[in-house]
Amino acid sequence: MPQWSDYSTGERIKILRGKQISQQQLANMTGLSLPTIRQAEQNRRLSLPTLLKIANALSVDTSVVLGQQAPRRAMEPDDRTTLRDISASVHDTAAGFLPSEAEPVTVVDLTAATKKAWALYWSGQYRELGSLLGLLLRDAAVTAETLEGDSALAVLGLLSDGYQIAACVANLFGARDLAYSSIGHARAAALRAGDPLRTARVDSARSWVYLRDGRLQRSMAVAEDAALAIEPRYSDQTPEQLTVYGNLLNHCAVTAARLEDEDRTGDFLSQLHAVGARLGREHDFHGARFGPYTAVTQAVGINVTIGKPGKALKLIESVKPTHLTGLADAARNRYQLDVALAQTDAKLYDSALDTLEGVLHDSPQWARHQALPAVIVQKIGSASTARLRRVSELIGVPAVGLDSFAPATMKTAL
Repeated sequence: MPQWSDYSTGERIKILRGKQISQQQLANMTGLSLPTIRQAEQNRRLSLPTLLKIANALSVDTSVVLGQQAPRRAMEPDDRTTLRDISASVHDTAAGFLPSEAEPVTVVDLTAATKKAWALYWSGQYRELGSLLGLLLRDAAVTAETLEGDSALAVLGLLSDGYQIAACVANLFGARDLAYSSIGHARAAALRAGDPLRTARVDSARSWVYLRDGRLQRSMAVAEDAALAIEPRYSDQTPEQLTVYGNLLNHCAVTAARLEDEDRTGDFLSQLHAVGARLGREHDFHGARFGPYTAVTQAVGINVTIGKPGKALKLIESVKPTHLTGLADAARNRYQLDVALAQTDAKLYDSALDTLEGVLHDSPQWARHQALPAVIVQKIGSASTARLRRVSELIGVPAVGLDSFAPATMKTAL
């Protein structure tokens, strides 16, 4: 595949514009004429003012348009706008640059906004989430400055959630610097709120940031320390505590699998199932979701990672459609990708393509930020069929020669 720098500037503009934005729409977005846009895509008369306007409209830096820096994988115009909105919200709020006209709101309203933000994240509605996060972070920061006592602590907790959601989106989109800064702000707010469970939940997300950055030992240490700090006692436990604890154990199991430590992976999987059984059903707390079916579905992907597709397929047989109804959209989608990968490793290629195509059609926005679809296509690459080419087109990669894409990774669904 050509490198990003191999394309001409005009070709890069056309690629960044994508199918979502026509030349006329880009002209409207920039205030430039249609002939100017056409000439820019033909490498003619691309002045600096025109370049700046086009880069701003496409939500990229001019270095990306000029080929000095490649765009992030699978990043479409809406994604870039979302990421830029979230980045501005996080950095402005953390620096105290709040609009003078902003007024405090009620804790009830902030709680409702936070709940909606988590729902948008889990359902993969990132564009709407990007717009909401700016308001949530602003309102929480302004309100926290006006309150004292328990009310102030509650708002700081909600501010922590806002930062944490921003970190999760940034991590999913591959914006690692923004993920690190956001999760740092989330942890600071959780500590100020004096909420051990919320702090542990933030550490769960922090472990995921380290995992996707390839810092496996650090990811394991953060998740293990946080789990140990809130480990439930049989005589003193709550569903909220078990939910966050189970979520952390899941991160430990995923990371142990990535570290190829089969014994520790097995130990964590046993604990996962035990905590799921104690909960009895799926629970949601501070954005952490866990329960018996989460334990089973996550175990599928973990067994694939440690090279046990047969065991993964046996677990899949035990999962009924009704078991998946209590999971978030992202968790269900992630499970289906793990199913497809298990089927691929077992050489059940037709079944794998059925499963993969279902996810790509049902949740295209979510799927384009995942590495596994490309990995699955790569594994089936020897079976060069028309159907495989169709699936490849859905994820925007060729059926063969995918070495430039990310290798198979076990990414726990946050």
